[in-house]
Amino acid sequence: MANRTVSEMKAHLVARADESEDFRTRLVEDPKSVISAEFGVSIPEGFNVQVHESSATTAHMVLPMTDRLTEGELAEIAAGVDVYRV
Repeated sequence: MANRTVSEMKAHLVARADESEDFRTRLVEDPKSVISAEFGVSIPEGFNVQVHESSATTAHMVLPMTDRLTEGELAEIAAGVDVYRV
């Protein structure tokens, strides 16, 4: 599949979930497998994907990750280890 932005991939998944209840259920229950199959990508071990369904009584807020390094990351950098964030 052609290179897509994260926004394009999200829009595609939402559209598919609106079209197919089975796809929607699988996306909620096992998002990593569905995304891997849908886009032919490998999601690294330890990287989590969560899918939440909104309802009339539930809203979701996603906070961006901070740019601050953790104590562990600082210790690794001090020890000469390269630290990469995904």
